[in-house]
Amino acid sequence: MESCSIEAMPLLVRDFASYKLTIQGCSKKTVDEYVSDLRLFFKYIYAKRYGIDLYGDYFEKLDISRLDNEFIFSVTTEEIYDFFVYVSNERRNQAAAKSRKLSAIKALYKFICQKRRLMEKNPAIDIETPKKKQSLPKFLSIEESVSLLEAVQNDKESKTRERDYCIITLFLNCGMRLSELCGINLNDLDRELRSLRVIGKGNKERIVYLNEACKDALSKYLVIRRGDEYKNINIPALFISKQHKRLSNKTVQWLVYKYLEMAGLDYKHYSVHKLRHTAATLMYQTGKVDVRVLKEILGHEQLNTTQIYTHVSNKGMEDAVNANPLAGIKRKKADD
Repeated sequence: MESCSIEAMPLLVRDFASYKLTIQGCSKKTVDEYVSDLRLFFKYIYAKRYGIDLYGDYFEKLDISRLDNEFIFSVTTEEIYDFFVYVSNERRNQAAAKSRKLSAIKALYKFICQKRRLMEKNPAIDIETPKKKQSLPKFLSIEESVSLLEAVQNDKESKTRERDYCIITLFLNCGMRLSELCGINLNDLDRELRSLRVIGKGNKERIVYLNEACKDALSKYLVIRRGDEYKNINIPALFISKQHKRLSNKTVQWLVYKYLEMAGLDYKHYSVHKLRHTAATLMYQTGKVDVRVLKEILGHEQLNTTQIYTHVSNKGMEDAVNANPLAGIKRKKADD
């Protein structure tokens, strides 16, 4: 992915980035990815038009900050298709990377045509999104989930055991995102610990309901969080570090990897996000949660994002085959 600052972009793209951040409430990470992809896109268009070598240092350092609106308006559908041939063949972009790049281009020209009304014809509107390979989410089994929780419980040397156990419990039971967990404040919890508020993608707020395991883990951790050690610390965060700061995403990722290793699960290359997959899969497969309810629990914008969890487990397929009424009929031995 191209890396660049917003100042390296044309003024209209800067306006677009500001709109995505402030008006639409997109995350900074999403906007940075859009800006990075658009930088490569306009560098390519400029280089092709003016015969600049696409493989030299000059192309990599190409300054596009002064490209005017007329240049951006003049981009054609054919040039967009050419760009995707380039990133496919020369940069070896797979469907996911190409899909993200097309999303950035489509979003920019939608902003220009519909929000700013600076163009009548949108060159990207009819371009279809590349089909991504639909891979099944990796998740922990019930037994593996229990092993992970036991690894935290058995970590007698840890001074943050109650905090870490609470974090893992929330991930495995509620399916929240990493950024959502790190962003929880004390005042996001209701008094009875029945639910808590999280801020999801696009700065959207939702309520996460807590089961008995979550209530128990939270209540035990809150005894420490509201205890003497943290009494005079003016930080609203629920989860804080030994340095009395809000826990960062990286710290939470590190502690999850630590306990996965202690549980003997590190070889499976699980991650924090796999714990979210675990919660969603177990709720759907074992708890028989309706997929529309699961969509709200996970904070998905579209139902088709949630439907990946409706895959049939291998155990389910095995049970289905064994349930066949002919399953017990074996070939009789031939007469001697």
